[in-house]
Amino acid sequence: MISVDEAVARIVDAFRPLAAEGVPLGSAAGRVLAEDAVAKSSQPPAPVSSMDGYAVRASDVPKAGVSLTVTGSSPAGHPFAGTMARGDAVRIFTGGVVPEGADAIIIQEDADAEGGRVTFREAAKAGKHIRAAGLDFRAGENLVRAGRRLTARDLSLIAAGDVARVSVRRKPRILFAATGDELSMPGAPRKPGGIVASSGYALAAMIERWGGEPIDLGILPDTADAVASIADQAANADLIVTLGGASVGDHDLVQKALGPKGFALDFWKIAMRPGKPLIFGMLGTTPLLGLPGNPVSTLVCAMLFLRPAIAAMLGVDTLTPIVPAKLGADLKENDGRQDYLRAKVEVRNGERVATAFAVQDSSMLSVLAQADGLIIRAPRAAPTKAGETVSVLMLE
Repeated sequence: MISVDEAVARIVDAFRPLAAEGVPLGSAAGRVLAEDAVAKSSQPPAPVSSMDGYAVRASDVPKAGVSLTVTGSSPAGHPFAGTMARGDAVRIFTGGVVPEGADAIIIQEDADAEGGRVTFREAAKAGKHIRAAGLDFRAGENLVRAGRRLTARDLSLIAAGDVARVSVRRKPRILFAATGDELSMPGAPRKPGGIVASSGYALAAMIERWGGEPIDLGILPDTADAVASIADQAANADLIVTLGGASVGDHDLVQKALGPKGFALDFWKIAMRPGKPLIFGMLGTTPLLGLPGNPVSTLVCAMLFLRPAIAAMLGVDTLTPIVPAKLGADLKENDGRQDYLRAKVEVRNGERVATAFAVQDSSMLSVLAQADGLIIRAPRAAPTKAGETVSVLMLE
């Protein structure tokens, strides 16, 4: 058996960033930027007023009590035409372009307008209440660097730079299939001794959340021909994932069915719980990740191994959300496998506290659904008392 860290390293090393594709900005949320997004225009493109008031020359209003002639207006989207002469003022509104010749704004609360003139109750100060052209950014400036997963705020910034399309990494196509004669879909007739297939729903949601495109092949029977049929789909996938069929007997089936199709095993079995029987190798030129069949094992292994594989294809680092926490209840000595214990995580007196569930059977999805995180215990970890610090992989 190999360690979790070695398994992750070997999986990640099998992938390279995928090619880029151009998409409309409105479709880019959550995508990974492949090229810098560069502003096509400055923001703001011209000096604008940050207040409602009057645009003046500061030298024309050196003190309170000065009156000027109002010669026009400059609301947002309708700039004042021409150059403002000395001794004149222009009525201006928030977002309005500052007229050429003006260098200050006096807010309307400090002005008394009557007829065609305005009298000011304070002196003007050059630059006051004016947003300079390019205050936010200038044309040609990098707005968002390549490698970033685009947020809603990023989209707004890029749009402000007059950029309508961006170059992003293609979504990794993750083809997955569940194997098992005992499996049936929710709502379908149950086979004698059978169970409902549940992991695929969570897996598809995880793949989408992490930036991939899930392709579900459904349930395959436990036959060599059925497993071999996966190879026919390899050209359409960046990664093939199987659910189940990773124990000793079924591992031989994978070798028998996919060996003639070009499958080469890299490693099998990891010193961890849950998820010891995990397969990784290459089906021709397509990586294949065989996840264990127990639902909790499937999903925990997806978090630990599938997520970094997708990140590698997107060219981003996987920032595993591991945080320190105080232990809420004693834990016994661990055995030779790295353990991931489902736990409730709460904040008590300003400190994060993680308490493992009493029952950790890998078939119990209800415990995983209630958990907030996974307490990580190293192989051969000594008994740990409540109040000691442990590492927790947060689930959300």
